Amino acid sequence: MDQEQEYQKQRELMVTHQIERRGLYNKRLLNAMRSVPRHDFVPPRDQSRAYDDGPLPIGNSQTISQPYIVALMTSLLTLEGKESVLEVGTGSGYQAAILAKMAAVVHTVERIPELAESARRVLQELEIQNVHVHSGDGSLGWQKAAPYQAIMVTAAAPKVPEPLLQQLDQGGKLVVPVGPRWGQNLEVWERNEDNFDRRNLIPVSFVPLRGAHGWHDNEW
Repeated sequence: MDQEQEYQKQRELMVTHQIERRGLYNKRLLNAMRSVPRHDFVPPRDQSRAYDDGPLPIGNSQTISQPYIVALMTSLLTLEGKESVLEVGTGSGYQAAILAKMAAVVHTVERIPELAESARRVLQELEIQNVHVHSGDGSLGWQKAAPYQAIMVTAAAPKVPEPLLQQLDQGGKLVVPVGPRWGQNLEVWERNEDNFDRRNLIPVSFVPLRGAHGWHDNEW
């Protein structure tokens, strides 16, 4: 068995043991998780651990999220394939690649230029053409392409950034971890005219969202 076959086997086990066993069965989502080579989004030294049931460091004090959390947050957006999606916090680019399999177009914003460039390169190498990587303050969203039918924040916010709520389309969903360093809750916000319905889901642990509507350096 060559290395790529071994990675494919590991992806299949990841889907079966980490995602399906935890109750996620959407076929489009599972196929996306099976098809995206997660090992391409982690540093070479950690590629052997790419399909482990946990997060991994990617440099610059950032992480690639646990596969199940990637799948769960994607599932909460209930994507059908026609949506324009905003991701706040590109990181490695792996979550954006999964979203790209589920939606029409993905705009993703990363505040660390080195990570934005690395993610852009990997996505290009994989010929994923419907993801646009932007460098900037993700807590401000990306107004140029708004409104979005779905928004995902992959870092912990002190509260939901107001610009993201304003850039959410009618009926759209926003998935975001909210809370302090010692623990956050995963929240889902859905827009209904000028009102928002909010659901609290599960405890999670993310790196901080930095920026004008995130945590300041001296706060975390």
